[in-house]
Amino acid sequence: MKLENSTFVVSGGSSGLGFATVEDLLNSPSSVHIIILDLQPPPSLPSGTENRVKFIETDVSSLPAIQASVSASISHAQSLSPPSPIRGIINCAGVGVAAKMVDKNGEAHDAEIWDFAIKVNLSGTFHLTRLFVEHMVKHVEPLEEEDGERGVVIMVASAAAFEGQPGQTAYAATKGALRSMTLPMARDLGRHAIRVVSIAPGIFESAMSRAMNDKTRKSLIGGGVVYPNRFGKGEEFAQTVRWAIECAYVNGETVRLSGAGRLPGKL
Repeated sequence: MKLENSTFVVSGGSSGLGFATVEDLLNSPSSVHIIILDLQPPPSLPSGTENRVKFIETDVSSLPAIQASVSASISHAQSLSPPSPIRGIINCAGVGVAAKMVDKNGEAHDAEIWDFAIKVNLSGTFHLTRLFVEHMVKHVEPLEEEDGERGVVIMVASAAAFEGQPGQTAYAATKGALRSMTLPMARDLGRHAIRVVSIAPGIFESAMSRAMNDKTRKSLIGGGVVYPNRFGKGEEFAQTVRWAIECAYVNGETVRLSGAGRLPGKL
Protein backbone atom coordinates (compact mmCIF):
# COMPACT_ATOMS: atom_id res chain seq x y z
CA MET A 1 0.00 0.00 0.00
CA LYS A 2 1.28 3.43 -0.83
CA LEU A 3 1.77 5.80 2.08
CA GLU A 4 0.75 8.98 0.29
CA ASN A 5 -2.45 10.80 1.28
CA SER A 6 -3.03 8.53 4.26
CA THR A 7 -3.45 8.85 8.01
CA PHE A 8 -2.03 6.23 10.36
CA VAL A 9 -3.09 5.82 13.99
CA VAL A 10 -0.30 4.73 16.35
CA SER A 11 -1.31 3.69 19.84
CA GLY A 12 1.53 3.99 22.33
CA GLY A 13 3.12 6.39 19.86
CA SER A 14 4.71 8.72 22.39
CA SER A 15 7.57 6.46 23.44
CA GLY A 16 9.55 3.35 22.65
CA LEU A 17 8.82 1.37 19.50
CA GLY A 18 5.66 3.38 18.89
CA PHE A 19 7.54 6.68 18.81
CA ALA A 20 10.23 5.19 16.55
CA THR A 21 7.41 4.22 14.19
CA VAL A 22 5.96 7.75 14.29
CA GLU A 23 9.36 9.26 13.49
CA ASP A 24 9.87 6.91 10.56
CA LEU A 25 6.43 7.57 9.07
CA LEU A 26 6.98 11.30 9.37
CA ASN A 27 9.98 10.90 7.08
CA SER A 28 7.49 9.76 4.43
CA PRO A 29 5.83 12.11 1.91
CA SER A 30 4.32 15.24 3.44
CA SER A 31 0.82 13.96 2.73
CA VAL A 32 1.17 11.32 5.48
CA HIS A 33 -0.52 12.23 8.77
CA ILE A 34 -0.18 10.56 12.17
CA ILE A 35 -2.57 10.31 15.10
CA ILE A 36 -0.91 9.33 18.38
CA LEU A 37 -3.04 7.68 21.07
CA ASP A 38 -1.20 7.61 24.38
CA LEU A 39 -1.37 8.73 28.00
CA GLN A 40 1.30 11.39 27.46
CA PRO A 41 2.24 13.48 24.40
CA PRO A 42 5.48 12.67 22.56
CA PRO A 43 8.61 14.40 23.89
CA SER A 44 9.49 15.94 20.53
CA LEU A 45 8.83 15.61 16.82
CA PRO A 46 11.04 16.03 13.75
CA SER A 47 11.27 19.70 12.86
CA GLY A 48 8.57 20.88 10.51
CA THR A 49 6.26 17.90 11.03
CA GLU A 50 4.21 19.18 13.96
CA ASN A 51 1.23 20.06 11.75
CA ARG A 52 1.07 16.45 10.54
CA VAL A 53 0.63 14.95 14.01
CA LYS A 54 -2.41 14.90 16.25
CA PHE A 55 -2.05 13.71 19.86
CA ILE A 56 -5.14 12.34 21.62
CA GLU A 57 -4.83 11.38 25.26
CA THR A 58 -5.99 7.78 25.53
CA ASP A 59 -6.15 5.09 28.20
CA VAL A 60 -6.34 1.85 26.20
CA SER A 61 -7.37 -0.09 29.31
CA SER A 62 -10.74 1.74 29.23
CA LEU A 63 -13.32 0.94 26.56
CA PRO A 64 -15.12 4.32 26.94
CA ALA A 65 -11.76 6.10 26.54
CA ILE A 66 -11.02 4.05 23.43
CA GLN A 67 -14.43 4.83 21.94
CA ALA A 68 -13.95 8.55 22.56
CA SER A 69 -10.46 8.51 21.03
CA VAL A 70 -11.60 6.62 17.94
CA SER A 71 -14.36 9.20 17.40
CA ALA A 72 -11.90 12.06 17.88
CA SER A 73 -9.43 10.43 15.49
CA ILE A 74 -12.04 9.99 12.78
CA SER A 75 -13.20 13.60 13.16
CA HIS A 76 -9.63 14.85 12.89
CA ALA A 77 -8.87 12.78 9.78
CA GLN A 78 -12.07 13.94 8.11
CA SER A 79 -11.14 17.58 8.76
CA LEU A 80 -7.83 17.38 6.92
CA SER A 81 -7.40 19.21 3.64
CA PRO A 82 -6.50 17.71 1.28
CA PRO A 83 -8.23 14.50 2.46
CA SER A 84 -6.05 11.97 4.28
CA PRO A 85 -8.25 9.02 5.30
CA ILE A 86 -7.34 6.60 8.06
CA ARG A 87 -5.74 3.60 6.35
CA GLY A 88 -3.83 2.01 9.19
CA ILE A 89 -3.99 1.24 12.90
CA ILE A 90 -0.61 0.38 14.43
CA ASN A 91 -1.10 -1.06 17.91
CA CYS A 92 2.08 -0.32 19.87
CA ALA A 93 0.45 0.42 23.25
CA GLY A 94 1.33 -2.23 25.79
CA VAL A 95 2.68 -2.99 29.23
CA GLY A 96 5.34 -5.37 30.43
CA VAL A 97 4.31 -7.17 33.59
CA ALA A 98 6.03 -9.88 35.57
CA ALA A 99 4.83 -12.24 38.28
CA LYS A 100 5.47 -15.88 39.11
CA MET A 101 2.54 -18.28 39.33
CA VAL A 102 3.55 -18.75 42.97
CA ASP A 103 6.00 -16.29 44.49
CA LYS A 104 8.86 -17.01 46.88
CA ASN A 105 6.46 -16.67 49.81
CA GLY A 106 4.07 -19.22 48.35
CA GLU A 107 1.47 -16.61 47.32
CA ALA A 108 -0.50 -17.06 44.10
CA HIS A 109 -0.06 -14.85 41.05
CA ASP A 110 -1.63 -11.43 41.63
CA ALA A 111 -5.03 -11.28 39.91
CA GLU A 112 -4.74 -7.52 39.32
CA ILE A 113 -1.53 -7.96 37.33
CA TRP A 114 -3.27 -10.51 35.12
CA ASP A 115 -6.32 -8.31 34.60
CA PHE A 116 -4.22 -5.23 33.83
CA ALA A 117 -2.13 -7.06 31.21
CA ILE A 118 -5.27 -8.40 29.54
CA LYS A 119 -6.97 -4.97 29.52
CA VAL A 120 -4.02 -3.12 27.98
CA ASN A 121 -2.21 -5.59 25.74
CA LEU A 122 -5.09 -7.71 24.51
CA SER A 123 -8.44 -5.97 24.97
CA GLY A 124 -6.99 -2.54 24.18
CA THR A 125 -5.60 -3.81 20.87
CA PHE A 126 -8.81 -5.66 20.04
CA HIS A 127 -11.16 -2.75 20.72
CA LEU A 128 -9.04 -0.17 18.92
CA THR A 129 -8.78 -2.44 15.92
CA ARG A 130 -12.43 -3.41 15.67
CA LEU A 131 -13.61 0.20 15.88
CA PHE A 132 -11.10 1.57 13.39
CA VAL A 133 -11.69 -1.19 10.84
CA GLU A 134 -15.44 -0.56 11.08
CA HIS A 135 -14.73 3.02 10.05
CA MET A 136 -12.41 1.90 7.25
CA VAL A 137 -14.96 -0.54 5.84
CA LYS A 138 -17.80 1.99 5.91
CA HIS A 139 -16.06 5.22 5.00
CA VAL A 140 -12.63 4.63 3.38
CA GLU A 141 -12.52 3.90 -0.34
CA PRO A 142 -10.05 1.34 -1.72
CA LEU A 143 -6.93 2.79 -3.29
CA GLU A 144 -6.74 3.02 -7.06
CA GLU A 145 -3.81 0.65 -7.40
CA GLU A 146 -3.32 -2.95 -8.45
CA ASP A 147 -4.82 -4.64 -5.39
CA GLY A 148 -7.37 -2.00 -4.48
CA GLU A 149 -6.22 -2.04 -0.88
CA ARG A 150 -8.26 -0.23 1.76
CA GLY A 151 -6.04 -0.42 4.83
CA VAL A 152 -3.79 -2.36 7.16
CA VAL A 153 -3.80 -3.45 10.81
CA ILE A 154 -0.51 -4.00 12.62
CA MET A 155 -0.36 -5.62 16.04
CA VAL A 156 2.69 -5.97 18.28
CA ALA A 157 3.21 -9.42 19.72
CA SER A 158 6.52 -10.47 21.28
CA ALA A 159 9.10 -13.22 21.37
CA ALA A 160 7.27 -14.15 24.58
CA ALA A 161 4.38 -15.30 22.39
CA PHE A 162 6.67 -18.18 21.38
CA GLU A 163 8.88 -18.79 24.42
CA GLY A 164 7.80 -16.86 27.49
CA GLN A 165 10.30 -16.62 30.32
CA PRO A 166 9.73 -17.30 34.02
CA GLY A 167 7.36 -14.69 35.42
CA GLN A 168 5.84 -13.99 32.00
CA THR A 169 2.68 -16.10 32.14
CA ALA A 170 0.35 -13.08 31.97
CA TYR A 171 2.47 -11.16 29.48
CA ALA A 172 3.00 -14.20 27.25
CA ALA A 173 -0.73 -14.97 27.34
CA THR A 174 -1.56 -11.54 25.93
CA LYS A 175 1.12 -11.62 23.26
CA GLY A 176 0.33 -15.20 22.30
CA ALA A 177 -3.31 -14.20 21.94
CA LEU A 178 -2.37 -11.42 19.51
CA ARG A 179 -0.37 -13.91 17.51
CA SER A 180 -3.35 -16.29 17.43
CA MET A 181 -5.73 -13.50 16.38
CA THR A 182 -3.68 -12.49 13.36
CA LEU A 183 -4.74 -15.12 10.82
CA PRO A 184 -8.47 -15.27 11.65
CA MET A 185 -8.63 -11.48 11.68
CA ALA A 186 -6.92 -11.38 8.28
CA ARG A 187 -9.45 -13.90 7.01
CA ASP A 188 -12.31 -11.79 8.36
CA LEU A 189 -11.03 -8.59 6.78
CA GLY A 190 -9.65 -9.86 3.49
CA ARG A 191 -13.01 -9.41 1.74
CA HIS A 192 -12.79 -5.73 2.71
CA ALA A 193 -9.24 -5.37 1.31
CA ILE A 194 -7.73 -4.85 4.78
CA ARG A 195 -4.56 -6.76 5.72
CA VAL A 196 -3.47 -7.84 9.21
CA VAL A 197 0.16 -8.30 10.24
CA SER A 198 1.72 -8.87 13.65
CA ILE A 199 5.34 -8.15 14.54
CA ALA A 200 6.99 -10.10 17.35
CA PRO A 201 10.08 -8.22 18.58
CA GLY A 202 12.76 -9.98 20.52
CA ILE A 203 14.94 -8.00 22.92
CA PHE A 204 14.96 -4.31 22.00
CA GLU A 205 16.48 -1.17 23.46
CA SER A 206 13.84 0.52 25.60
CA ALA A 207 13.44 2.34 28.89
CA MET A 208 12.86 -1.05 30.52
CA SER A 209 15.90 -2.74 28.97
CA ARG A 210 18.14 0.24 29.73
CA ALA A 211 17.21 -0.11 33.40
CA MET A 212 18.45 -3.72 33.48
CA ASN A 213 21.72 -4.46 35.18
CA ASP A 214 24.70 -5.58 33.10
CA LYS A 215 24.32 -9.22 34.15
CA THR A 216 20.75 -9.41 32.89
CA ARG A 217 21.56 -7.61 29.62
CA LYS A 218 24.51 -9.92 28.92
CA SER A 219 22.39 -12.97 29.73
CA LEU A 220 19.68 -11.93 27.29
CA ILE A 221 22.13 -11.14 24.50
CA GLY A 222 24.47 -14.08 25.09
CA GLY A 223 21.71 -16.63 25.60
CA GLY A 224 19.16 -15.40 23.13
CA VAL A 225 20.60 -13.55 20.12
CA VAL A 226 22.52 -15.05 17.20
CA TYR A 227 23.35 -12.07 14.98
CA PRO A 228 23.62 -9.12 15.27
CA ASN A 229 24.75 -9.76 18.83
CA ARG A 230 22.95 -6.84 20.46
CA PHE A 231 19.56 -5.48 21.41
CA GLY A 232 17.32 -4.42 18.54
CA LYS A 233 16.92 -0.75 17.69
CA GLY A 234 13.70 1.22 17.47
CA GLU A 235 14.41 2.21 13.88
CA GLU A 236 14.67 -1.47 12.92
CA PHE A 237 11.19 -2.08 14.30
CA ALA A 238 9.93 1.00 12.44
CA GLN A 239 11.47 -0.26 9.19
CA THR A 240 9.55 -3.50 9.65
CA VAL A 241 6.30 -1.60 10.20
CA ARG A 242 6.89 0.35 7.00
CA TRP A 243 7.60 -2.86 5.08
CA ALA A 244 4.39 -4.41 6.43
CA ILE A 245 2.44 -1.36 5.26
CA GLU A 246 4.01 -1.17 1.82
CA CYS A 247 4.25 -4.87 0.91
CA ALA A 248 0.74 -5.89 -0.18
CA TYR A 249 1.41 -9.63 -0.07
CA VAL A 250 2.30 -9.84 3.61
CA ASN A 251 -0.94 -10.73 5.35
CA GLY A 252 -2.07 -12.99 8.19
CA GLU A 253 1.51 -13.43 9.41
CA THR A 254 3.40 -12.89 12.65
CA VAL A 255 6.90 -11.73 11.74
CA ARG A 256 9.63 -12.40 14.26
CA LEU A 257 12.16 -9.58 14.62
CA SER A 258 14.79 -11.13 16.82
CA GLY A 259 18.25 -11.46 15.30
CA ALA A 260 17.48 -15.21 15.15
CA GLY A 261 17.32 -15.13 18.93
CA ARG A 262 15.17 -17.16 21.29
CA LEU A 263 14.46 -16.07 24.84
CA PRO A 264 16.37 -18.23 27.34
CA GLY A 265 14.46 -20.31 29.90
CA LYS A 266 16.46 -18.76 32.74
CA LEU A 267 18.16 -15.42 33.27
